[in-house]
Amino acid sequence: MFEAKPLPSSASKRDLYASLAQQLAALLEGEPDAIANAANMSALIYEILPDLNWAGFYFMRGSELVLGPFQGKVACVRIAIGRGVCGAAVERKTSIVVPDVHAFPGHIACDSASRSELVVPLIKDGRVIGVLDLDSPHPNRFDEEDREGCEQLVQIYLKASELPA
Repeated sequence: MFEAKPLPSSASKRDLYASLAQQLAALLEGEPDAIANAANMSALIYEILPDLNWAGFYFMRGSELVLGPFQGKVACVRIAIGRGVCGAAVERKTSIVVPDVHAFPGHIACDSASRSELVVPLIKDGRVIGVLDLDSPHPNRFDEEDREGCEQLVQIYLKASELPA
């Protein structure tokens, strides 16, 4: 049985993400199902990373993002490419750190308590197949260390999971 191991609040972000990556790799080892892995990854991130109010996935379905496994309050189900932070990350094919979502043009307020956001695209064979989306009720919650750490987590997820190209 897997049990998440939180680090003390005094741990550095580098140590936090190193531990999270190690735990995620162990959690996903031997399980190829992309939905099961997204569900467990969302739960692990939500449990380990401080100051989050939402952690989860959206997957490409045709020409839009559709809600996948997540932890947090109910969420928007469909997001058009180019709309909001998630849609912008798909359009740009790059991670986006937003210190204040209210200052982001076209932000979609699924939860009015969210103040900052980090979105990492899932890219397979040069195509975006979805995004990892993290929200926080605190402004400036995410920085470049969070971006790099979450990009590493996404790579672990992509390597472990059987996903359509």
